[in-house]
Amino acid sequence: MGGRESIISMDNITLILTAMIMGTLARILVLKEDYRQYPSYPNGYMIHILIGFIAATLGAVFVPALMTSNWTAVTFLSLAIQQFRDVRKTEKESLKELENTEFTPRGDAYIDGIAKTFESRNYFALVVSICTAASMQIYKPQMRILDIALGVIVGFVVLMVLKRFSKGKQVGDIAIVQEGKIEVKDSELFVDGIFVSNLVGTDNAQKMLTKEGLAVTILPKEDHFRITLDNFGQRKAILFEATRTVGVKRYHYTRKDFESGKTIIVIVPLVRDMKKLIYSIKNTPLLESVKKSHALMDTGVGSKE
Repeated sequence: MGGRESIISMDNITLILTAMIMGTLARILVLKEDYRQYPSYPNGYMIHILIGFIAATLGAVFVPALMTSNWTAVTFLSLAIQQFRDVRKTEKESLKELENTEFTPRGDAYIDGIAKTFESRNYFALVVSICTAASMQIYKPQMRILDIALGVIVGFVVLMVLKRFSKGKQVGDIAIVQEGKIEVKDSELFVDGIFVSNLVGTDNAQKMLTKEGLAVTILPKEDHFRITLDNFGQRKAILFEATRTVGVKRYHYTRKDFESGKTIIVIVPLVRDMKKLIYSIKNTPLLESVKKSHALMDTGVGSKE
C-alpha cells in the first residue's frame, strides 16, 4: 500500500500548525467586542473564532497541497470562499430579524456593512495563514525554531498590512460632534436655536426634555462631507449607536438643518451621560455604501479646454 510514503513529514506538520495558529490568532485579534457590544459574548465569539479557525486550516494546508500538485486544494479553497459569503448572508438575515427588538433600527445600509466586515475578516485568517505557510515553504532555515519565527513574523506583518488597508473612517473623522442646548417654546423643540419638532405640546414632554433630555449637534468639517452625513442610512446608523449606548426613556428626535449642515439628535435617555453619547456618535463607522471620495469627484467635466 506504500503507507509509509503517505505519512506527512515533520517539516510540513510544523508549517501547517504554525500557519493554522497564526491564521486563527489573526481572526481573534480583529474580533473585538467594543462599546457597540457586537458580536455578543460568548456565543458570537465562538461562532466567528471557529469559522476563522476553519479558514486558517484551509490556508495552512493549501501551500503543502499545491507543492505536491494536489489541485483538489484549489477546489476546497473555492468552496471555503463560498462558505464565507454564506456567513455574510446569515449575518445579514440575523440582524434584520433583530431589528424590531432595538430602540431604533440599524437600517439596511448599516446591516450590510456589518455583514461585509465579518465576511472580510474571515479572509484575514485565510490570507495570513497562506502567507505564513508560503514564507516557511520558500525559505527553510536549518533550525526549525527559525523557520517558525519567520512564519510568525510574516504572519504579523501581513495582518498589520490588512488591518491598515481595511480600516474605515468614523463620524468623528469628518464631523465636529458637540453638546447642544435644548429649548422648548410653547409646543416647539429647539436645539441651539434650530427648530427640531412641534410635537412636544404636553407638560410631561416639555419637562422630560428640558430636565432629562440630551442634545448633540453634528457639524461636517468640510462642506462635501454633508453628502455622507445627509445620507438616510448613515443618519439611521448614528441614531442607532446613540440610542444603543444610552438607551431611550421616552423620546428621540433627529433633524437636519439644511442651512448650516448640522444634524441634530435629541434623546431622553435611560443613562444620562453626555460623554458616552458623544463618544458613541463620534465612533459610529462611516458606511461603505455612502462614502464618496471628494478627490475622485473632480473629473473636470464641463471645464473649458
